Amino acid sequence: MELSLESLTGIVLGLGLAAATGLRVFLPLLVAAIAARWGLLPLSDGFAWLASGTAIAMLATASIAEILAYYIPGLDHALDVLASPATVAAGTIASASVMVDLPPWVLWPVALIAGGGVAGLTKGTTALVRAGSGAATVGISNPIISTMETLGATGLAALAIALPVIALLLIGVTLYLIYHLARKARTVVFGAR
Repeated sequence: MELSLESLTGIVLGLGLAAATGLRVFLPLLVAAIAARWGLLPLSDGFAWLASGTAIAMLATASIAEILAYYIPGLDHALDVLASPATVAAGTIASASVMVDLPPWVLWPVALIAGGGVAGLTKGTTALVRAGSGAATVGISNPIISTMETLGATGLAALAIALPVIALLLIGVTLYLIYHLARKARTVVFGAR
């Protein structure tokens, strides 16, 4: 099977959107839905529903609730635990929705393994950062981290749509930096390497 440039771009775009769901579950899907509604983003077969008014309204409501919940002390940590499985599902859906011109036998394994995997990796990394900062600052820095995650999810989703390859490179660099920040936070908090 030969992949077209559009198919490869869709895969890279899907990975960018999936990574953004690791920061906020619903917000990247909302950005993608709005872009699709405006005709800026092609959707895979079977995903036209994402651009519907109903889906956009539901995603907007869920996004607002999720964003606000991350500003409530204690609830933000509970959401990190509860959102992990939802993040993998959202990453799979986000990536599958934009991987155009792929047969289902290629689309779904790539969406699940790569899309769900990168979403889970992003979520796990940010959860470690939140836990480290929460322990180091007794939760005082958590609203700052929540704001950065929300802005990151929005920006990364928009960048993935506008410049998918640049977004993929940014994801790699960001995950590398977050990993090292989490290790430093762990060293400061627990004194271990």
